[in-house]
Amino acid sequence: MNQQTVERGALGVLSLYEGFFSGGARVLHSTVVAGLHAQGRQRHAVLSIHDEVRRESTLQRMVDDRRFRELRAAGVRITSLGRSTERDHDPERFTEAELTTAARQVAAAQVVLSLKEQPLRLLDQPGMPQRPVVACLHRSDPEHQGTGLAHLLTAAHSGRLAAVVCCATSTRDAYQAAGVPAHLLRVVPNGVDLTRFRPVTGPRRLALRGAYGLPADATVVTYAARYDAMKSPELFVAAARHLLGRDARAHVVMCGAGMTTENPLLRGDLEEAFGDRPDLLARVHPLGVRHDMERILAASDVVALTSTFGEAAPLCLIEGAMCGAVPVTTPVGDGARIIDGIGLVTTFDPAQIADAWAEAAARREELGRALVAARPRFSHVRMLSAYASVVERARRGAGLTVAAV
Repeated sequence: MNQQTVERGALGVLSLYEGFFSGGARVLHSTVVAGLHAQGRQRHAVLSIHDEVRRESTLQRMVDDRRFRELRAAGVRITSLGRSTERDHDPERFTEAELTTAARQVAAAQVVLSLKEQPLRLLDQPGMPQRPVVACLHRSDPEHQGTGLAHLLTAAHSGRLAAVVCCATSTRDAYQAAGVPAHLLRVVPNGVDLTRFRPVTGPRRLALRGAYGLPADATVVTYAARYDAMKSPELFVAAARHLLGRDARAHVVMCGAGMTTENPLLRGDLEEAFGDRPDLLARVHPLGVRHDMERILAASDVVALTSTFGEAAPLCLIEGAMCGAVPVTTPVGDGARIIDGIGLVTTFDPAQIADAWAEAAARREELGRALVAARPRFSHVRMLSAYASVVERARRGAGLTVAAV
């Protein structure tokens, strides 16, 4: 769809991004923006503070990002302040030119969405037009978000904050405990495009495995995460060492920013775990940032999450499950609730994590029926409807109550 198909008089909505880089929150929010824009009743635009960001040992440029390209293809206007983490910027201060650009974009909107709380610092600058703000939160650790929480509370206490969309009950509970008024908090569970994330036929699955260099009879565990302390990649690697050491048919796939041997931190993890067994490394596949996750997950038996804090509603678990991979998670955020009946919850012990992966792979056919039955509750259609309602109510200035989950 292009911009001309948006209805005349459509509600103007501006999303603030810290930048375009790899991560589930940006995938989710971009799906929301593109989906609501395509419906025609809202006219969406995006303002990104950075146009390139170095994260997880990788310089990620806005114009190279899949979300950027998809939003542009959907007719969503994208503007950037042009910042780069390669240059020295005070994150709390903006130049006159940056403020002029931002003010123009905010003034053109009727509602502002903030992807996480950090971009709210831009709205706190002098002279910024006042618009109702909806903060969209995707973690459960407000204490680890730098000055973001302070800006969120400022927006709440000033009356500028119209609503807070929480992707999980754990997010809602954490931010309510941190001081965000309960009446602003609304839980909207994550969803995915079921036409993209779906199981494939047996022959197609075998063909995908061949394309990725994975044996037809392998037990394949896929880890889809950026290299970040929250994700505990060293725990995943330690668990992989247990699995590969006892199952000669097992392979592990690592996808996400920093999940390459060019990352010295990941190299260190692999050397520590496999230093005495370099032969096992042939069955470790660090693939980095991928744009074909639906195919990798469809070729997998298990999708794994080993995070130790901060998670809310991990998108990788939903995407993997919808592709037929059994989700296995540590007990973080809403992970256990999300995979109830379709996956396994494990401890933070590497050996026990490896045991859970092996059990999940062995039960894949049994759990596959439950995965298929669960598909409707993970559709992004419901999610889009809920976001649309929050945005429209923010514009009308109606109060919000906490949604039942």
